[in-house]
Amino acid sequence: MTKTRVLITGMGGELGTRVAQLIEARDWAGDIVGVDFVPPRRRLRRAEFRRIDPRDTDRLAAFVEEYAPQVIAHFGVYEPASRMTPASASERTKACTTATLGAATATGALEYVVLRSGLEVYGSPTAEVSVPDEDAVPAPTSPYGRSLLGVEAAAKGVALRIGVPVCALRYAPVLGSHVPSPLGRLLRLPVVPVSAVSDPPFSLLHPDDAARAMVDAIERRLDGPCNVVGGGAATPWQAARLGGRAPLPVLPGFWPLVARASELAGAALAPHVVDVIRHGCTGDGTRARDELGLAKLTPTQDVLRELFDWADVVAIARPGEQAA
Repeated sequence: MTKTRVLITGMGGELGTRVAQLIEARDWAGDIVGVDFVPPRRRLRRAEFRRIDPRDTDRLAAFVEEYAPQVIAHFGVYEPASRMTPASASERTKACTTATLGAATATGALEYVVLRSGLEVYGSPTAEVSVPDEDAVPAPTSPYGRSLLGVEAAAKGVALRIGVPVCALRYAPVLGSHVPSPLGRLLRLPVVPVSAVSDPPFSLLHPDDAARAMVDAIERRLDGPCNVVGGGAATPWQAARLGGRAPLPVLPGFWPLVARASELAGAALAPHVVDVIRHGCTGDGTRARDELGLAKLTPTQDVLRELFDWADVVAIARPGEQAA
């Protein structure tokens, strides 16, 4: 059986690491190598890691060209206010995408690309399209949405140049107890800002489901965009009440002030998160169910419960001592 060489960009993140663990267990996987500017925080059995900052494009491109991957799982797509500032996230995303795809294309070995994207590419819901499917025309209304669409465009360019299938997984916001998410940090605040004039629905995605979708897309060589959305939906008011938080109604003109206050409280409020709270964020996940077999994704309400049930680390006392 021929083994496949896999490259995972953004392996140091929670999703990149989870995907690496899943691929390690697949019989078709040969060499597995990941790159990122921080190392994975979970144990990997046989996948290897190279610490390369994506802004060092010459070094990254040289490594990719030498490795000559056959499959790329592109998680080098950094969410603003997640692990870094919005400007740094945009810079690293563009650099990682351009250097990795360009170098891989030049090797002649590339067979498949699957990348992380998001429902943010569709922009705020409209009266005509409130639950977009993959045929909806992308119209991002936030810098993050435009960054994601840029990644998709770069990957489509690869598909046109060398004729390989490219899949863009358009995830709903990914929330989990250990996933650095600006939306998750906002919802865990004691007081959660919500819109005073609307209560729009949003859907979420569990990190385990996001990772499984990526591996399933690789195995099935899914081509084109695909929404991956947890079941059901919640609204900001519902989420705040579910977590025992106090909703703070905000009028439209006061969101910049709330964003500054939220950042001081430790939850930077990026524009795409404001879009979720003010306008909602949902998508039609029919294609993921039909073509990837993802029929039992974790419901949005359960993703929220796990987020709020996550407890702080409790010190375990030594024998003869009392925990503080």
